[in-house]
Amino acid sequence: TERKEEASAAENNPSWVPQGKPRERSSILYSAGQFFFEYLVVVSLKKTSDGRYEPKITYQFPKRENLLKGQKEEEERLLQAIPLFCFPDGNNWAPVTEFTSETFSFVLTNVDGSRKIGYCRRLLPSGRGVRLPEVFCIISCLGCFGLFSKILDEVEKRRQISMAVIYPFMQGLRESPFPAPGKTVTIKSFIPESGTELIELTRPVDAHLEHVEFQALLQRLSPHLILHIFASAVLERRLIFLAEELSVLSQCIHAVAALLYPFTWAHTYIPVVPECLLDTVCCPTPFMVGIQMRHLERVLDQPMEEALIVDLCKGKILRAVGDEEEILPIKLQNEMLTSLNRHHNNNNINTSEQVNTLVSEAFVQFFVRMVGHYASHIKWSKNGSGTFQERAFYKAITSKTNRKFLKKFVKTNMFSLFIEEAEKSRIPHEGK
Repeated sequence: TERKEEASAAENNPSWVPQGKPRERSSILYSAGQFFFEYLVVVSLKKTSDGRYEPKITYQFPKRENLLKGQKEEEERLLQAIPLFCFPDGNNWAPVTEFTSETFSFVLTNVDGSRKIGYCRRLLPSGRGVRLPEVFCIISCLGCFGLFSKILDEVEKRRQISMAVIYPFMQGLRESPFPAPGKTVTIKSFIPESGTELIELTRPVDAHLEHVEFQALLQRLSPHLILHIFASAVLERRLIFLAEELSVLSQCIHAVAALLYPFTWAHTYIPVVPECLLDTVCCPTPFMVGIQMRHLERVLDQPMEEALIVDLCKGKILRAVGDEEEILPIKLQNEMLTSLNRHHNNNNINTSEQVNTLVSEAFVQFFVRMVGHYASHIKWSKNGSGTFQERAFYKAITSKTNRKFLKKFVKTNMFSLFIEEAEKSRIPHEGK
């Protein structure tokens, strides 16, 4: 009962808890020139009267003043939801002397479909004796995991000296514009006894891959299984990923979502599900969620509809619909398999960025082959509005197996959203 009350409080109160609106946009902003982040918060575990621990925000930068009423309410909802995702593993903690720091991220979706990312570093504060871990969480609209991991390294380094040293560094970061892809921004930061440091933060050239670590996926799953997962995601099914480490869950789920580029996952998306929201898996609508392995029994006991359940620890599928092998056209499936196997075998030779580019290319090519002709099937009226000719679009495909897949894919939300954008954005020289 207590857990259900917590879950219902979380769902009814912070609208920043993922909503799973059927037409929500999952694209993360990458605009240069924006603020790097909205908030840095520290979430600590505070003992409750029943001896358990509750995560609470104990530090927030910047403090917001002069907010309008609507903005203030939204800020309060956001700040209420954050602790739940910084400690998704529940309230059973005990002070420890050693703790391996971990980096993970979560995504919060507002009722209007906009998304914010929480980049987290969970660590043990410096000191002696037994202590409880705390989480430094940076909230941003910008998707760039590598860049924010580096920022969290700097935060952790300063935390070892004093909390007071973190503030000027974050202030300097907040005053710097987010760089364009491939560009670098340099932050000056003073550290007592070390003097002024210059910290360089560089964005990768390919902006759509900067929140992604495909290597994490290739290290845990065979190319064959990755294709089964991709096939399920393309048809917008329910996907559950299991692992114990929060970093593994968040990295692998972000990677699966990135395989869909240039399309975006348009449903419930929770890389790390807090314990009190486990009944998310009962949703009849599509979702992509990550759950800690310790909750496996509870998840399997839930009355859920058909779902693909993936064990990232053992690299196997625990539960499947059964037709995953037949969803993708076999010829294209084999081409992607060959490509993935090549990168899988060269895993230690290529850099993380090279693996990202090579893996992404294999999946982008799949979409180019399947739907690359969409633009020639948008009929433009004289007033500039476009109408997609769906029937002509899939009839243009000669292969029966490709057409069979396409007829299913055009019914997905991700394809509908993509086409809606295309119908609005006519390139002036087209069709003259």
